[in-house]
Amino acid sequence: MNKLLLDVIELDLGKLTVYINVYDNSLSRKWLTALNHAVDHGLHLEKNYCFLGFANSQRNGDYICQQINQSIQSINAANIGYEINDNFTLENTLLSGPVGDQLPGRKIIQTKFNQLHCYFEDLQGQAGNMSIYYNQADSETRWHIRQLNLLCHEFESWALSWRKQQYVPEWQRPSQLMCWLGAPRFKLDQEDYTLFGMDSINRDLGGVYVGVNKAVGKHHWEVFCDEGRDSRIGELTTSVLAGQTLACADFDIEWANNSSKFPWQLRQLAEFRTWLIDNEFDPEDQTLTIGHPQVGQVDLQRSFGTDDYREIWARLNSTLDVTAIRTSTAAAVYPYQWQDTDYMEQQIKELK
Repeated sequence: MNKLLLDVIELDLGKLTVYINVYDNSLSRKWLTALNHAVDHGLHLEKNYCFLGFANSQRNGDYICQQINQSIQSINAANIGYEINDNFTLENTLLSGPVGDQLPGRKIIQTKFNQLHCYFEDLQGQAGNMSIYYNQADSETRWHIRQLNLLCHEFESWALSWRKQQYVPEWQRPSQLMCWLGAPRFKLDQEDYTLFGMDSINRDLGGVYVGVNKAVGKHHWEVFCDEGRDSRIGELTTSVLAGQTLACADFDIEWANNSSKFPWQLRQLAEFRTWLIDNEFDPEDQTLTIGHPQVGQVDLQRSFGTDDYREIWARLNSTLDVTAIRTSTAAAVYPYQWQDTDYMEQQIKELK
């Protein structure tokens, strides 16, 4: 079915240009306005939190663990009244043993990362109610606090793809997160909620989705996946379960295959539905903001000349960097790299 288009976005990844068809719907109109603002005002694109779930990226498990430990050390050295007695290595974050369906090898030790996310929640607080630790922290310490959250999700995404690469490579989960520092937020309206729901949990290859809200917390699907089907709301490791009430210019591109019709995914979705009911949520309530609201779709043929995921992944793997973006009314170039020796300082300057 053809959809009305609001705009076409051109996204340069080195010498590769990706073309995004923006759908015309209530959320897309607000989101595109916010995106044009971010692009036109030259907001900083977070290149250290952009390409997730690419198993062979330079930002692999060892690197991410090193970054987590460095942020923990910096937070402890800041003397803000909160100390983290923890350390992250591949050995204590992934299970050992054979890799395969129903086998433990390389599965993430989720309790380890639930605890890491809890450190972040304690240290930062929530939007509009920041913690005492965050309020007394300097700019560099606040940057490290934020890294705990970003690195937590980055490791989870990398580990999932790294494991699947070993026995079901077609089900690796690469994605691209386009996040701008200081991007202004906007409130969701009632009409926007129609884009959410159980059916929107699974994402299409090349689908473009508005990112989750910027408040601290996890949404229902994340909590179910991280804490298990037997978990109960009053007993969560995660201190905040938050639906989506705000959005901004940020968006995700799904580069993984849609798994909605496969038995293991159907089984997990059925368990999630049961989990919602057991925790007194209505699975059909779209105001819970379950899933991913789609605002556009990459034109795969125009961008890659194919819709074969293997060829698309091969092209993407050789150019994991965003160099420019253009809409019909705004454009920006991003000449910096996450490998820059002063990249942390660049971001702290922007956050100030």
